[in-house]
Amino acid sequence: MSFGQPPHILVVGGGYVGMYTALRLQRRLRQGEATVTVVEPNSYMTYQPFLPEAAAGNLEPRHVVVPLRRVLNGCRVVSGSVTGINHAQRVAYIAPNQGAPHDLHYDILVACPGSIARTLPIPGLAERGIGFKSVAEAIHIRNKVIERMDAAASSTDPQLRRRALTFVFIGGGFAGIEAIAELEDMARDACKFYPELSPSDMRWVMVEASGRVLPEVSPAMGLYTLKQLEHRGIEMKINTRVKSLVDGHVVLDSGEEFDAETIVWTAGVKAHPLLANTDLPLDDRGRIRATAFLQVDGVEQAWTAGDCAAVPDLTKGEGVTTGPSAQHAVRQAKVLADNILADLRAEPIAPYEHKYAGSVASLGLHKGVADVYGMKLRGWPAWLMHRTYHLSRVPTFNRKVRVLADWTLSLFFRREIVSLGSFADPRASFRAAATPPGAPAVAAPGSAAQQPALAGKPAGRAEATGQTETNGSVGAARKSPAPARTAGPAKTPGGTPLA
Repeated sequence: MSFGQPPHILVVGGGYVGMYTALRLQRRLRQGEATVTVVEPNSYMTYQPFLPEAAAGNLEPRHVVVPLRRVLNGCRVVSGSVTGINHAQRVAYIAPNQGAPHDLHYDILVACPGSIARTLPIPGLAERGIGFKSVAEAIHIRNKVIERMDAAASSTDPQLRRRALTFVFIGGGFAGIEAIAELEDMARDACKFYPELSPSDMRWVMVEASGRVLPEVSPAMGLYTLKQLEHRGIEMKINTRVKSLVDGHVVLDSGEEFDAETIVWTAGVKAHPLLANTDLPLDDRGRIRATAFLQVDGVEQAWTAGDCAAVPDLTKGEGVTTGPSAQHAVRQAKVLADNILADLRAEPIAPYEHKYAGSVASLGLHKGVADVYGMKLRGWPAWLMHRTYHLSRVPTFNRKVRVLADWTLSLFFRREIVSLGSFADPRASFRAAATPPGAPAVAAPGSAAQQPALAGKPAGRAEATGQTETNGSVGAARKSPAPARTAGPAKTPGGTPLA
């Protein structure tokens, strides 16, 4: 650190760990004790457990995100991506959302870029699939479901109707189960406004490679969830893998084939690829090796936590690490911030130790499942516990009030059944009006039509493979002189647990 200057703390990522750590440091640092900079591509933190409800129309999308600049008004927030880190030189390479890349020097590093979607080399996945890690993805899926219902209700072609009304979700963890349950519940409710459609016209398919869904809860509660979704007409294809998704034609390893226009990928996450472009020690899964004190193993003045970190789980014995869950991330952030403060003040630091409390999941309006401290709840009580818990955990009093207001209004009014898909390209109608008759149509900026020479990449690949808005993610858009490593294998998702 510079002589006479307070140490500069760099927080890489503004997700659960990044935001909560910076917020706690902001509140507890003494005047002039240290400065804090947070680098995050998005201007907000996404409370991901609320994404299914936002997709189903139960919550206003703006209410499931927390604006970083408003919450972290005592920190410097940089809207951009960290593309590499050379901790030996205490420098991070920054690519701002706009403007020239630059270097950022720091004294203390908090590496918490989070995770991205774990994908597999399935033909057609990059072109046809969409993830479920961001507000943009959740609202896009909602819009698409309603648009497909509009298309089916306006068509007399049975093949077109069947394809439009087939919705496939791949991955039976918390994200996939809650997403398909909430959206099916919304679509079933929307059928009341489509005289041409009935719930039986829709086909909802969940594909899970393992032998059960919701591995975070007990087998009995997982089986209950499976039976409840099957009772609602959702096809639960367990011990099944997807072989191909080319042009929306779904081919399963069971031999079954069918067409679908909506394919949602929720089959887990992996450590952020930024970590491969740092000089920090990584494990065989591409995560930062950490100690129980949340320090980077063997590296001075470097800390880490969350999905990107292999933190020893002291409650489960030697060699076990904590899972990538919100429960661990929020609690680790508290310990991490306190340890940084203690280290600055030459005080003892504490290890992270938290016994898993349980999990809750919503299965649609007034439906849920919960497994908390061995107590198993189903239906309305589990749904109420799910909402109560997450209301208590969503950051800031402002967001709590807004979420509660949304839920209160939903008791008296139906969900809004409207697609706002045009938001994805708001200038489409204006371009059409401004194009002279007979002139070639003007393609949308960044569309495949404007990118004919992307090194032979198929159209649509960038859209499907890049998680444009991941919670706490920090992109890797340019090369930097930091040492490169190869990212490890993917890890499994952590679900929606209790903190």
